[in-house]
Amino acid sequence: MIRVVLSQEDRKSVEALLDDLSTLYGSAEDPEFLAEAPVLAHELPRAVRRALNEFRLKEPASALCVISGYPLDDSRIGPTPSHWKERQRHVIPLREEFLLVLLAFLLGDPIAWATQQDGALVHDIAPIKEHQGEQLGSGSTEELNWHTEDAFHSFRGDYLGMMCMRNRDRVPTTIAALDVAELDARTLEVLFQPHFTIRPDNSHLRKNRVDPEQDQLGVAHDRIEEMRTSPEKVAVLFGSPAAPYSRLDPYFMDEPEDPEAREALNRLIRLVDGLIQDLPLEAGDICFIDNFKAVHGRRPFKARFDGTDRWLKRVNITRDLRRSRAARTSAESRLLM
Repeated sequence: MIRVVLSQEDRKSVEALLDDLSTLYGSAEDPEFLAEAPVLAHELPRAVRRALNEFRLKEPASALCVISGYPLDDSRIGPTPSHWKERQRHVIPLREEFLLVLLAFLLGDPIAWATQQDGALVHDIAPIKEHQGEQLGSGSTEELNWHTEDAFHSFRGDYLGMMCMRNRDRVPTTIAALDVAELDARTLEVLFQPHFTIRPDNSHLRKNRVDPEQDQLGVAHDRIEEMRTSPEKVAVLFGSPAAPYSRLDPYFMDEPEDPEAREALNRLIRLVDGLIQDLPLEAGDICFIDNFKAVHGRRPFKARFDGTDRWLKRVNITRDLRRSRAARTSAESRLLM
């Protein structure tokens, strides 16, 4: 993987920048901040900018970049929220959200989903008591099966960025970088063909809005429902046959009707199962996963729901904001409807 450890000088420069931003903007979702952020991002340390540029340009086989050494103050950020809807009611760690968004702009453009966490650009990932056994980032007792983030959607992000706020139990994120060297030519050929369906994961469903009875985003949820009930057939591999990109989420995929496609998918799933590794992020660690070249998940754990559980900040990043223009209300909007 590409790893950067902030030096003492780097930490000082990052903290000075975040001090300034905290006085200028009310949140990392502030439109004025987002308009300026692509410029401000180039005030981050050169070592960080160089590493993310290498990650973006060279597409390393690890599909992972980790930045460590940010001095996160556990007492300042407040307790782990019991639900993401508390983001306006608990102490919002603005500094960390500013930093995650600035880093995201070095890879592309952060985007938000109208159907996920009420359209927030930066997501809170922490265990929710009602979700303990569900296939959600907010689950806990069940393993979060490996997947491509938002695999069902053609506008899914190129990268996933996550900042660890708290992880006292060292609950691992799981990750596997795709390596198809063991697959034969015919299997690869089938996987490049549109035999497969991927349904929306549960985080996008109408029931997970704060108030599903007063849904102001009916059109967006109607589209998700259509994708859930009538998913289109897609290829799970695309790009270069020598080093393909992928879109996979086996838990939300139907078994292909074609026997050859079914066997090809099963071979790929078994291959990825054998590649999965644990990545226990520490408080202050920031990781970026290439969402076209790797899958990720989370190991199960026993949540305490006492304000000390695992807590991540998450952002989705696209390299081409224009391709989703039909799903956004304006050119500068980052909200996909």
